[in-house]
Amino acid sequence: MAHEAISVFDMFKIGVGPSSSHTLGPWRAAQKFVETLQKKNLLQSVRSLNVLLYGSLAKTGKGHGTDIAVLLGLSGDDPVTFEVENINAKVDDITAMKRIVLGSLHEIPFNPTEDIDFLLSESLPFHPNGLSFLADLKNGEKISETYYSIGGGFVVQEGEKANTGNAVSLPFPINSSADLLHWCLKTGLAIHEVVLENENTWRSEKETKEGVLKTWQVMKECTFRGCHTTGTLPGGLFVKRRAADLAKRLLKERKYSSHEEWIEAIKQGGNSFQYILDWVSCFALAVNEENAAFGRVVTAPTNGAAGVIPAVLHYYLVFGENATEEKVIQFLLTASEVGSIFKKGATISAAMGGCQAEIGVSSSMAAAALTEVMGGTQRQALMAAEIAMEHHLGMTCDPIAGLVQVPCIERNTMGAIKAITASQLALQSSPDYAKVSLDVVVETMWETALDMNSKYKETAEGGLAVNIPLSLSEC
Repeated sequence: MAHEAISVFDMFKIGVGPSSSHTLGPWRAAQKFVETLQKKNLLQSVRSLNVLLYGSLAKTGKGHGTDIAVLLGLSGDDPVTFEVENINAKVDDITAMKRIVLGSLHEIPFNPTEDIDFLLSESLPFHPNGLSFLADLKNGEKISETYYSIGGGFVVQEGEKANTGNAVSLPFPINSSADLLHWCLKTGLAIHEVVLENENTWRSEKETKEGVLKTWQVMKECTFRGCHTTGTLPGGLFVKRRAADLAKRLLKERKYSSHEEWIEAIKQGGNSFQYILDWVSCFALAVNEENAAFGRVVTAPTNGAAGVIPAVLHYYLVFGENATEEKVIQFLLTASEVGSIFKKGATISAAMGGCQAEIGVSSSMAAAALTEVMGGTQRQALMAAEIAMEHHLGMTCDPIAGLVQVPCIERNTMGAIKAITASQLALQSSPDYAKVSLDVVVETMWETALDMNSKYKETAEGGLAVNIPLSLSEC
Protein backbone atom coordinates (compact mmCIF):
# COMPACT_ATOMS: atom_id res chain seq x y z
CA MET A 1 0.00 0.00 0.00
CA ALA A 2 1.24 3.50 -0.83
CA HIS A 3 2.55 5.45 2.12
CA GLU A 4 3.22 9.09 2.82
CA ALA A 5 6.84 9.70 3.73
CA ILE A 6 6.92 12.17 6.61
CA SER A 7 10.19 13.24 8.22
CA VAL A 8 10.80 14.29 11.80
CA PHE A 9 11.46 17.77 10.40
CA ASP A 10 8.03 17.83 8.79
CA MET A 11 6.40 17.21 12.16
CA PHE A 12 8.69 19.59 14.04
CA LYS A 13 8.95 22.87 12.13
CA ILE A 14 10.69 25.95 13.49
CA GLY A 15 8.54 29.01 12.93
CA VAL A 16 6.60 31.89 14.45
CA GLY A 17 3.42 31.84 16.54
CA PRO A 18 0.60 31.89 17.16
CA SER A 19 -0.74 29.22 14.79
CA SER A 20 0.82 26.65 12.49
CA SER A 21 -2.26 26.40 10.28
CA HIS A 22 -3.30 30.07 10.42
CA THR A 23 0.12 31.75 10.62
CA LEU A 24 2.92 29.46 9.48
CA GLY A 25 0.87 27.81 6.71
CA PRO A 26 -0.34 31.06 5.09
CA TRP A 27 3.19 32.47 5.45
CA ARG A 28 4.53 29.50 3.49
CA ALA A 29 1.71 29.74 0.95
CA ALA A 30 2.57 33.39 0.28
CA GLN A 31 6.21 32.43 -0.18
CA LYS A 32 5.21 29.69 -2.61
CA PHE A 33 3.12 32.11 -4.65
CA VAL A 34 6.04 34.55 -4.96
CA GLU A 35 8.32 31.66 -5.92
CA THR A 36 5.86 30.67 -8.65
CA LEU A 37 5.88 34.21 -10.04
CA GLN A 38 9.67 34.17 -10.07
CA LYS A 39 9.87 30.79 -11.81
CA LYS A 40 7.50 32.04 -14.52
CA ASN A 41 9.46 35.31 -14.83
CA LEU A 42 6.32 37.22 -13.93
CA LEU A 43 7.34 38.85 -10.65
CA GLN A 44 8.39 42.14 -12.24
CA SER A 45 5.18 42.16 -14.30
CA VAL A 46 2.81 42.22 -11.30
CA ARG A 47 0.81 45.44 -11.15
CA SER A 48 -1.55 44.68 -8.26
CA LEU A 49 -2.43 41.82 -5.92
CA ASN A 50 -5.39 40.61 -3.89
CA VAL A 51 -5.44 37.91 -1.22
CA LEU A 52 -8.65 36.03 -0.39
CA LEU A 53 -8.99 34.18 2.93
CA TYR A 54 -11.71 31.53 3.23
CA GLY A 55 -13.39 29.52 5.97
CA SER A 56 -11.54 29.22 9.24
CA LEU A 57 -8.73 31.45 7.95
CA ALA A 58 -11.27 34.22 7.50
CA LYS A 59 -13.16 33.66 10.74
CA THR A 60 -10.18 33.54 13.10
CA GLY A 61 -7.47 34.92 10.84
CA LYS A 62 -7.24 38.28 12.60
CA GLY A 63 -6.67 36.67 15.99
CA HIS A 64 -4.19 34.21 14.53
CA GLY A 65 -2.23 36.84 12.59
CA THR A 66 -3.01 35.34 9.18
CA ASP A 67 -2.90 38.73 7.49
CA ILE A 68 0.45 39.46 9.14
CA ALA A 69 1.85 36.13 7.99
CA VAL A 70 0.71 36.76 4.41
CA LEU A 71 2.42 40.16 4.35
CA LEU A 72 5.70 38.70 5.59
CA GLY A 73 5.54 35.77 3.20
CA LEU A 74 4.86 38.01 0.21
CA SER A 75 7.77 40.20 1.29
CA GLY A 76 10.14 37.25 1.04
CA ASP A 77 10.80 36.91 4.77
CA ASP A 78 11.25 33.42 6.20
CA PRO A 79 9.54 32.29 9.44
CA VAL A 80 12.60 30.31 10.54
CA THR A 81 15.03 33.21 10.41
CA PHE A 82 12.99 36.43 10.52
CA GLU A 83 13.63 38.32 13.76
CA VAL A 84 10.31 38.17 15.62
CA GLU A 85 10.91 41.51 17.35
CA ASN A 86 10.80 43.17 13.91
CA ILE A 87 7.38 41.83 12.91
CA ASN A 88 5.34 44.81 14.12
CA ALA A 89 7.66 47.35 12.54
CA LYS A 90 7.62 45.56 9.18
CA VAL A 91 3.83 45.25 9.13
CA ASP A 92 3.34 48.84 10.29
CA ASP A 93 5.60 50.06 7.49
CA ILE A 94 3.67 48.15 4.80
CA THR A 95 0.36 49.40 6.21
CA ALA A 96 1.49 53.02 6.44
CA MET A 97 3.13 53.15 3.01
CA LYS A 98 0.39 51.03 1.39
CA ARG A 99 3.10 49.34 -0.62
CA ILE A 100 4.79 45.95 -0.49
CA VAL A 101 8.00 44.64 -2.02
CA LEU A 102 7.25 41.18 -3.40
CA GLY A 103 10.07 38.79 -2.64
CA SER A 104 12.17 41.80 -1.60
CA LEU A 105 12.52 42.52 -5.33
CA HIS A 106 9.45 44.17 -6.84
CA GLU A 107 7.43 46.94 -5.20
CA ILE A 108 3.70 47.30 -5.87
CA PRO A 109 0.83 49.24 -4.31
CA PHE A 110 -0.76 47.14 -1.57
CA ASN A 111 -3.18 48.23 1.15
CA PRO A 112 -3.62 45.37 3.64
CA THR A 113 -7.00 46.63 4.82
CA GLU A 114 -8.37 46.55 1.28
CA ASP A 115 -6.29 43.98 -0.56
CA ILE A 116 -6.62 41.15 1.97
CA ASP A 117 -10.24 40.00 2.00
CA PHE A 118 -11.66 37.98 4.91
CA LEU A 119 -14.50 36.06 3.26
CA LEU A 120 -16.40 35.12 6.41
CA SER A 121 -19.30 33.41 4.65
CA GLU A 122 -17.31 31.45 2.07
CA SER A 123 -15.40 28.19 2.39
CA LEU A 124 -13.61 26.02 -0.15
CA PRO A 125 -14.56 22.32 -0.36
CA PHE A 126 -11.12 20.72 0.01
CA HIS A 127 -10.23 22.18 3.43
CA PRO A 128 -11.51 24.95 5.75
CA ASN A 129 -8.14 26.72 5.63
CA GLY A 130 -8.05 28.03 2.07
CA LEU A 131 -6.46 31.15 0.62
CA SER A 132 -6.11 32.48 -2.91
CA PHE A 133 -3.68 34.94 -4.47
CA LEU A 134 -4.92 36.96 -7.45
CA ALA A 135 -2.34 39.00 -9.36
CA ASP A 136 -3.01 41.51 -12.17
CA LEU A 137 -0.13 41.78 -14.61
CA LYS A 138 0.97 44.88 -16.52
CA ASN A 139 -0.09 43.33 -19.85
CA GLY A 140 -3.66 42.93 -18.62
CA GLU A 141 -3.40 39.20 -17.90
CA LYS A 142 -4.21 37.66 -14.53
CA ILE A 143 -2.65 34.84 -12.55
CA SER A 144 -4.20 33.11 -9.56
CA GLU A 145 -3.31 30.27 -7.25
CA THR A 146 -5.10 28.68 -4.31
CA TYR A 147 -3.44 26.98 -1.36
CA TYR A 148 -4.66 25.06 1.67
CA SER A 149 -3.04 25.15 5.09
CA ILE A 150 -3.86 21.64 6.26
CA GLY A 151 -2.41 21.75 9.78
CA GLY A 152 1.01 21.73 11.39
CA GLY A 153 2.41 24.15 8.82
CA PHE A 154 1.78 21.73 5.96
CA VAL A 155 0.61 23.48 2.78
CA VAL A 156 -0.74 22.05 -0.47
CA GLN A 157 -1.62 23.84 -3.67
CA GLU A 158 -5.01 23.22 -5.21
CA GLY A 159 -4.79 20.21 -7.47
CA GLU A 160 -1.77 18.76 -5.72
CA LYS A 161 -1.83 15.66 -3.54
CA ALA A 162 -1.92 16.47 0.17
CA ASN A 163 1.52 15.20 1.06
CA THR A 164 4.85 16.64 2.09
CA GLY A 165 6.46 16.26 -1.30
CA ASN A 166 8.85 13.66 0.05
CA ALA A 167 8.60 11.22 -2.87
CA VAL A 168 10.99 8.66 -1.43
CA SER A 169 10.89 4.96 -0.69
CA LEU A 170 11.51 4.31 2.99
CA PRO A 171 13.04 1.07 4.29
CA PHE A 172 10.24 0.85 6.85
CA PRO A 173 7.04 2.27 5.29
CA ILE A 174 4.53 3.20 7.98
CA ASN A 175 0.90 4.26 7.71
CA SER A 176 -0.37 2.98 11.05
CA SER A 177 0.78 1.94 14.50
CA ALA A 178 0.34 -1.68 13.37
CA ASP A 179 2.91 -1.02 10.64
CA LEU A 180 5.27 0.56 13.14
CA LEU A 181 4.93 -2.32 15.59
CA HIS A 182 5.43 -4.81 12.76
CA TRP A 183 8.80 -3.32 11.87
CA CYS A 184 9.84 -3.04 15.52
CA LEU A 185 9.07 -6.69 16.20
CA LYS A 186 10.58 -7.89 12.92
CA THR A 187 13.86 -6.04 13.40
CA GLY A 188 14.08 -5.83 17.18
CA LEU A 189 14.56 -2.08 16.86
CA ALA A 190 13.06 0.48 19.22
CA ILE A 191 10.63 3.01 17.76
CA HIS A 192 13.23 5.76 17.59
CA GLU A 193 15.65 3.41 15.84
CA VAL A 194 13.09 2.57 13.13
CA VAL A 195 12.49 6.30 12.65
CA LEU A 196 16.20 7.00 12.42
CA GLU A 197 16.64 4.33 9.74
CA ASN A 198 13.89 6.00 7.71
CA GLU A 199 15.47 9.41 8.21
CA ASN A 200 18.69 8.03 6.70
CA THR A 201 16.80 8.03 3.38
CA TRP A 202 16.97 11.83 3.35
CA ARG A 203 20.27 12.57 5.08
CA SER A 204 23.06 11.09 7.18
CA GLU A 205 22.45 9.99 10.75
CA LYS A 206 24.79 12.72 11.95
CA GLU A 207 22.80 15.39 10.11
CA THR A 208 19.52 14.07 11.48
CA LYS A 209 20.76 14.09 15.05
CA GLU A 210 22.22 17.57 14.68
CA GLY A 211 18.93 18.80 13.22
CA VAL A 212 16.91 17.25 16.04
CA LEU A 213 19.16 18.89 18.63
CA LYS A 214 18.75 22.22 16.84
CA THR A 215 14.99 21.76 17.10
CA TRP A 216 15.37 21.00 20.80
CA GLN A 217 17.53 24.11 21.21
CA VAL A 218 14.67 26.25 19.87
CA MET A 219 12.25 24.51 22.25
CA LYS A 220 14.63 25.14 25.18
CA GLU A 221 15.10 28.80 24.30
CA CYS A 222 11.36 29.29 23.93
CA THR A 223 10.63 27.67 27.30
CA PHE A 224 13.37 29.63 29.06
CA ARG A 225 12.30 32.91 27.47
CA GLY A 226 8.67 32.31 28.37
CA CYS A 227 9.61 31.59 31.98
CA HIS A 228 11.32 34.98 32.21
CA THR A 229 8.95 37.29 30.31
CA THR A 230 6.16 39.17 32.04
CA GLY A 231 3.42 41.41 30.73
CA THR A 232 0.16 41.09 28.84
CA LEU A 233 -0.42 39.11 25.67
CA PRO A 234 -1.40 41.01 22.49
CA GLY A 235 -4.79 40.79 20.85
CA GLY A 236 -7.28 42.58 23.07
CA LEU A 237 -8.14 39.94 25.69
CA PHE A 238 -5.47 41.40 28.00
CA VAL A 239 -4.43 37.98 29.24
CA LYS A 240 -1.68 38.29 31.84
CA ARG A 241 1.38 36.13 31.32
CA ARG A 242 1.76 33.74 34.26
CA ALA A 243 4.76 31.51 33.61
CA ALA A 244 7.43 34.00 34.72
CA ASP A 245 5.72 34.79 38.02
CA LEU A 246 5.13 31.11 38.72
CA ALA A 247 8.74 30.22 37.91
CA LYS A 248 10.02 32.98 40.18
CA ARG A 249 7.89 31.76 43.09
CA LEU A 250 9.00 28.17 42.60
CA LEU A 251 12.70 29.04 42.37
CA LYS A 252 12.61 31.30 45.41
CA GLU A 253 16.03 33.03 45.51
CA ARG A 254 18.11 30.41 43.69
CA LYS A 255 20.55 31.99 41.20
CA TYR A 256 21.47 30.94 37.65
CA SER A 257 22.72 32.49 34.42
CA SER A 258 21.93 29.91 31.73
CA HIS A 259 19.39 27.26 30.79
CA GLU A 260 21.65 24.53 32.19
CA GLU A 261 22.07 26.33 35.51
CA TRP A 262 18.33 27.00 35.56
CA ILE A 263 17.62 23.28 35.24
CA GLU A 264 19.96 22.58 38.15
CA ALA A 265 18.28 25.30 40.22
CA ILE A 266 14.89 23.70 39.57
CA LYS A 267 16.22 20.31 40.67
CA GLN A 268 17.28 21.80 43.99
CA GLY A 269 13.64 22.44 44.86
CA GLY A 270 12.95 18.75 45.42
CA ASN A 271 10.55 16.33 43.79
CA SER A 272 7.28 16.60 45.66
CA PHE A 273 4.16 15.92 43.59
CA GLN A 274 2.93 19.51 43.84
CA TYR A 275 6.35 20.93 42.92
CA ILE A 276 6.63 18.70 39.84
CA LEU A 277 3.05 19.48 38.80
CA ASP A 278 3.67 23.21 39.10
CA TRP A 279 6.79 23.03 36.96
CA VAL A 280 5.18 20.94 34.22
CA SER A 281 2.39 23.52 34.04
CA CYS A 282 4.91 26.35 34.08
CA PHE A 283 6.91 24.88 31.19
CA ALA A 284 3.79 24.48 29.07
CA LEU A 285 2.44 27.94 29.93
CA ALA A 286 5.78 29.50 29.04
CA VAL A 287 5.90 28.06 25.53
CA ASN A 288 2.36 28.94 24.62
CA GLU A 289 2.56 32.42 26.05
CA GLU A 290 5.53 32.89 23.73
CA ASN A 291 3.48 31.42 20.90
CA ALA A 292 0.59 33.80 21.59
CA ALA A 293 3.03 36.73 21.52
CA PHE A 294 4.31 35.89 17.99
CA GLY A 295 7.45 34.31 19.43
CA ARG A 296 9.67 31.66 17.84
CA VAL A 297 8.32 28.19 18.53
CA VAL A 298 8.38 24.66 17.12
CA THR A 299 5.25 23.01 15.75
CA ALA A 300 4.72 19.94 17.91
CA PRO A 301 2.75 18.99 15.90
CA THR A 302 1.12 22.45 15.73
CA ASN A 303 1.78 25.87 17.23
CA GLY A 304 -1.38 25.80 19.33
CA ALA A 305 -0.11 22.60 20.95
CA ALA A 306 3.57 23.59 20.95
CA GLY A 307 3.92 23.54 24.74
CA VAL A 308 3.10 19.91 25.49
CA ILE A 309 6.23 18.19 24.18
CA PRO A 310 8.74 20.77 25.54
CA ALA A 311 6.98 20.59 28.92
CA VAL A 312 7.12 16.79 29.09
CA LEU A 313 10.71 16.73 27.84
CA HIS A 314 11.73 19.32 30.45
CA TYR A 315 9.92 17.20 33.05
CA TYR A 316 12.07 14.25 32.03
CA LEU A 317 15.28 16.31 32.07
CA VAL A 318 14.61 17.74 35.51
CA PHE A 319 12.88 14.92 37.35
CA GLY A 320 13.85 11.82 35.36
CA GLU A 321 17.03 9.78 35.37
CA ASN A 322 19.84 9.43 32.82
CA ALA A 323 18.62 12.38 30.75
CA THR A 324 21.21 12.86 28.02
CA GLU A 325 21.29 14.48 24.57
CA GLU A 326 20.90 11.03 23.07
CA LYS A 327 17.72 10.51 25.10
CA VAL A 328 16.40 13.86 23.85
CA ILE A 329 16.96 12.69 20.27
CA GLN A 330 15.19 9.41 20.99
CA PHE A 331 12.28 11.29 22.56
CA LEU A 332 11.73 13.59 19.60
CA LEU A 333 12.15 10.86 16.98
CA THR A 334 9.56 8.69 18.72
CA ALA A 335 7.17 11.60 19.16
CA SER A 336 7.42 12.56 15.50
CA GLU A 337 6.43 9.08 14.32
CA VAL A 338 3.31 8.99 16.48
CA GLY A 339 2.37 12.44 15.19
CA SER A 340 2.79 11.31 11.59
CA ILE A 341 0.48 8.33 12.19
CA PHE A 342 -2.26 10.74 13.29
CA LYS A 343 -1.65 12.98 10.31
CA LYS A 344 -1.93 10.03 7.91
CA GLY A 345 -4.91 8.37 9.57
CA ALA A 346 -6.84 11.41 10.78
CA THR A 347 -5.74 15.06 10.96
CA ILE A 348 -3.58 17.47 12.94
CA SER A 349 -5.70 20.45 11.89
CA ALA A 350 -8.06 21.95 14.46
CA ALA A 351 -10.07 23.42 11.59
CA MET A 352 -10.74 19.83 10.51
CA GLY A 353 -10.90 18.00 13.82
CA GLY A 354 -11.14 20.39 16.75
CA CYS A 355 -8.60 20.61 19.55
CA GLN A 356 -8.36 16.81 19.80
CA ALA A 357 -6.29 17.12 16.61
CA GLU A 358 -3.82 19.44 18.29
CA ILE A 359 -3.59 19.01 22.06
CA GLY A 360 -4.77 15.40 21.81
CA VAL A 361 -2.16 14.49 19.22
CA SER A 362 0.64 16.34 21.02
CA SER A 363 -0.23 14.59 24.28
CA SER A 364 -0.22 11.25 22.50
CA MET A 365 3.16 12.01 20.93
CA ALA A 366 4.66 13.03 24.26
CA ALA A 367 3.25 10.01 26.09
CA ALA A 368 4.81 7.55 23.65
CA ALA A 369 8.14 9.37 23.65
CA LEU A 370 8.33 9.58 27.44
CA THR A 371 7.52 5.89 27.72
CA GLU A 372 10.30 4.98 25.31
CA VAL A 373 13.02 7.00 27.05
CA MET A 374 11.83 5.68 30.42
CA GLY A 375 12.61 2.16 29.26
CA GLY A 376 9.19 1.02 28.13
CA THR A 377 8.71 -1.48 25.34
CA GLN A 378 7.48 -0.54 21.88
CA ARG A 379 4.02 -1.85 22.76
CA GLN A 380 3.96 0.11 26.01
CA ALA A 381 4.92 3.28 24.13
CA LEU A 382 2.05 2.80 21.67
CA MET A 383 -0.26 1.98 24.59
CA ALA A 384 0.69 5.28 26.23
CA ALA A 385 -0.06 7.11 22.98
CA GLU A 386 -3.48 5.45 22.85
CA ILE A 387 -4.31 6.29 26.46
CA ALA A 388 -3.39 9.95 26.02
CA MET A 389 -5.55 10.42 22.92
CA GLU A 390 -8.43 8.36 24.27
CA HIS A 391 -8.93 11.00 26.92
CA HIS A 392 -8.87 13.90 24.47
CA LEU A 393 -11.45 12.54 22.03
CA GLY A 394 -14.08 15.10 21.12
CA MET A 395 -12.18 18.12 22.47
CA THR A 396 -13.43 21.21 20.65
CA CYS A 397 -11.45 24.17 19.36
CA ASP A 398 -13.21 27.31 20.56
CA PRO A 399 -10.66 30.14 20.87
CA ILE A 400 -12.10 33.29 22.39
CA ALA A 401 -11.83 36.19 19.92
CA GLY A 402 -10.02 33.84 17.56
CA LEU A 403 -6.85 34.19 19.66
CA VAL A 404 -4.61 31.26 20.53
CA GLN A 405 -4.85 32.17 24.21
CA VAL A 406 -8.03 31.15 26.02
CA PRO A 407 -8.45 28.20 26.47
CA CYS A 408 -5.47 27.16 24.31
CA ILE A 409 -2.62 28.05 26.66
CA GLU A 410 -3.99 26.16 29.67
CA ARG A 411 -4.93 23.21 27.48
CA ASN A 412 -1.22 22.67 26.88
CA THR A 413 -0.70 22.18 30.62
CA MET A 414 -3.51 19.62 30.66
CA GLY A 415 -2.07 17.84 27.63
CA ALA A 416 1.34 17.59 29.27
CA ILE A 417 -0.04 16.23 32.53
CA LYS A 418 -2.17 13.68 30.67
CA ALA A 419 0.87 12.57 28.67
CA ILE A 420 2.86 11.90 31.84
CA THR A 421 -0.07 10.07 33.42
CA ALA A 422 -0.62 8.00 30.27
CA SER A 423 3.05 7.05 30.24
CA GLN A 424 2.98 6.01 33.88
CA LEU A 425 -0.13 3.90 33.31
CA ALA A 426 1.45 2.18 30.31
CA LEU A 427 4.72 1.52 32.13
CA GLN A 428 2.80 -0.14 34.95
CA SER A 429 0.57 -2.15 32.63
CA SER A 430 0.75 -5.05 30.21
CA PRO A 431 -0.36 -4.20 26.66
CA ASP A 432 -1.62 -7.79 26.40
CA TYR A 433 -4.69 -6.76 28.33
CA ALA A 434 -5.39 -3.49 26.54
CA LYS A 435 -8.86 -3.28 25.00
CA VAL A 436 -8.14 -0.39 22.63
CA SER A 437 -5.32 -0.02 20.12
CA LEU A 438 -3.75 3.21 18.92
CA ASP A 439 -5.07 2.60 15.40
CA VAL A 440 -8.62 2.26 16.71
CA VAL A 441 -8.23 5.57 18.55
CA VAL A 442 -6.88 7.25 15.40
CA GLU A 443 -9.87 5.96 13.44
CA THR A 444 -12.26 7.05 16.19
CA MET A 445 -10.69 10.49 16.33
CA TRP A 446 -11.23 10.94 12.60
CA GLU A 447 -14.85 9.76 12.82
CA THR A 448 -15.37 12.20 15.70
CA ALA A 449 -13.82 14.98 13.63
CA LEU A 450 -16.19 14.29 10.74
CA ASP A 451 -19.20 14.36 13.08
CA MET A 452 -18.15 17.49 14.96
CA ASN A 453 -20.12 20.65 14.26
CA SER A 454 -18.07 23.22 12.35
CA LYS A 455 -18.64 25.83 15.06
CA TYR A 456 -16.29 23.81 17.27
CA LYS A 457 -13.53 23.67 14.65
CA GLU A 458 -11.44 26.81 15.08
CA THR A 459 -14.14 29.16 13.83
CA ALA A 460 -14.78 30.98 17.15
CA GLU A 461 -18.50 30.40 16.51
CA GLY A 462 -19.22 28.06 19.43
CA GLY A 463 -18.26 27.00 22.94
CA LEU A 464 -16.24 29.38 25.07
CA ALA A 465 -15.74 31.64 22.08
CA VAL A 466 -19.36 32.76 22.22
CA ASN A 467 -20.02 32.39 25.94
CA ILE A 468 -17.26 34.59 27.34
CA PRO A 469 -17.59 38.39 27.07
CA LEU A 470 -14.58 39.79 25.23
CA SER A 471 -14.04 42.36 27.98
CA LEU A 472 -13.02 39.58 30.35
CA SER A 473 -9.61 37.95 30.49
CA GLU A 474 -8.58 34.58 31.79
CA CYS A 475 -6.65 36.00 34.72
